Amino acid sequence: MPAERLARATRPPVRIAHLGLGNFFRAHQAWYTAAAPDADRWGIAAFTGRSRPLATALSAQDGLYTLIVRGPERDDLEVIGSVAEAYPGDDTASWRAVLTRRQLSVVTLTVTEAAYRRGRGGGLDDRDPEVRADLAAFRSGGPMTTVPGRLAAGLNARRLAYGGPIAVVCCDNLPGNGAATARVTLDFATAAEPALLPWIRDNVSFVTTMVDRITPRTTPSDVDVVGSAGHADEVPVVTEPFTEWVLEGEFPRGRPGWEAGGARFVADVMPHELRKLLLLNGGHSLLAYAGSARGLETIADAVGDPTCRAWLGQWWDEAVRHVPLPPGELADYRSALLERFANPRIRHTLAQIAADGSQKIPIRVLPVLRGERAAGRPATGSARALAAWICHLRGSGAPVKDEGAPPYAERAADPRDVLALLAPDLAADSTLVDEITRLTGELG
Repeated sequence: MPAERLARATRPPVRIAHLGLGNFFRAHQAWYTAAAPDADRWGIAAFTGRSRPLATALSAQDGLYTLIVRGPERDDLEVIGSVAEAYPGDDTASWRAVLTRRQLSVVTLTVTEAAYRRGRGGGLDDRDPEVRADLAAFRSGGPMTTVPGRLAAGLNARRLAYGGPIAVVCCDNLPGNGAATARVTLDFATAAEPALLPWIRDNVSFVTTMVDRITPRTTPSDVDVVGSAGHADEVPVVTEPFTEWVLEGEFPRGRPGWEAGGARFVADVMPHELRKLLLLNGGHSLLAYAGSARGLETIADAVGDPTCRAWLGQWWDEAVRHVPLPPGELADYRSALLERFANPRIRHTLAQIAADGSQKIPIRVLPVLRGERAAGRPATGSARALAAWICHLRGSGAPVKDEGAPPYAERAADPRDVLALLAPDLAADSTLVDEITRLTGELG
């Protein structure tokens, strides 16, 4: 019997715009919205980063897709209907038009750390060629490509249309992502349209969040799994059973009842953000570089390798000293991570995690490395994570996929030279340099 095409009779009204339509968003924010008791009132207009195929495929399926929750023993399938409209990222005209809708209350973002286009001080990098191109396009009304430019263009369209207040909710691994988004958006507005600045300050809330759900790439066999269940779905999403979302900030025009899916609203998201950033993301980076150097392919492979498992434990022993949460909570989180990482049916590749290391290492590894050395400890666990990345830059393990890597790769022969560029304050620490040098020899 042929599989049935996904289709719906009605769709929820669009009250959320999303930038960064991809697998993680569809496994996380879109799932939380679908799980809300008022989901029928909160449709999402989702825009890809730049590509067209996913938006085209979702539009052909009325925005519907199948979420495959992959546990260690079985799959659970759920059709998600919260994406009411899907657009390619280069459709700036539709982005501006969606942002002018008066009923729109929330903008969510799922983008990479690099997408914020920040300079060394955390502000907008106005020397970036794409930022400069967006500044020109903003003034001419042309298409925008960067996240700060698209946000500023959308918010300016809303201002001119008297669209009213809105919350911008950042859903990524960047620490303090709400403040970071506000900074680059305001910097862009300063350069492009100063009249936009007071409107943003009076009408836009930037919400900081911590997000967590492992979501590997979809494979042809995953499409077959859904087809075998009776649905013709070209773009299903695979994810793990675990999910977490912690939010801090205001929603001036309301929001869905995300609590029904387990979302938590707190006064200070920082400790939860740091816990996830250092233990999960930092652990992922260590395993991505060290594990691939040992010929392993997935996180489950790496955590099942006794040597990598010991290195991960050593990293966590150092990292937990710098997370301001109760020891019992941190111990429970470590146990949960081991269970999640070991799920053999979640094929989370080390090569996928290894991408964009120049953006990830400074926020996932350096805080622990600095803290350990300031305390007079050898920092072997965090030094190994950095050494593994240096070996990666030298060509060990997963291929380098990182636009920011060349300056570091040019210096990768000498760990001190890498440190001089990455963390100049640590480059004079001869004990640390010697330890990193020793560990690169061990790994490479």
